[in-house]
Amino acid sequence: MCGGPGLILALAGIAVTWVAQTNMGASWRVGVDAAERTELVTDGLFAHVRNPVFTAMTITATGLALMVPNPIAVTALAALVLAVQLQVRVVEEPYLRVSHGAAYTAYTSRAGRFLPGIGLRAADRA
Repeated sequence: MCGGPGLILALAGIAVTWVAQTNMGASWRVGVDAAERTELVTDGLFAHVRNPVFTAMTITATGLALMVPNPIAVTALAALVLAVQLQVRVVEEPYLRVSHGAAYTAYTSRAGRFLPGIGLRAADRA
């Protein structure tokens, strides 16, 4: 059992989730409302990663799975990763492209999708 490292990861994930949500300020929302327009946040953690909240949630879930390593925890972690991928690629990114146009396109060329430098949209680079 990996209680110590798992606990550290889970607590770190919770802390980073809070920081990322705080970085979003008034743009924080749950889900996407096509009629709503929020400011594109590109500073704080968002200067490096486009989806730090989802990254931090995955870190938290990884820590929990390490604390209680069983098939249910591993399946839950895999389901979270799949759900996050679908939410970002199918819902969030298309909405942000339409809402913010060139500003979002430029942002995707300099901030990684879930990790710094990974998932950059090279085709969008000027």
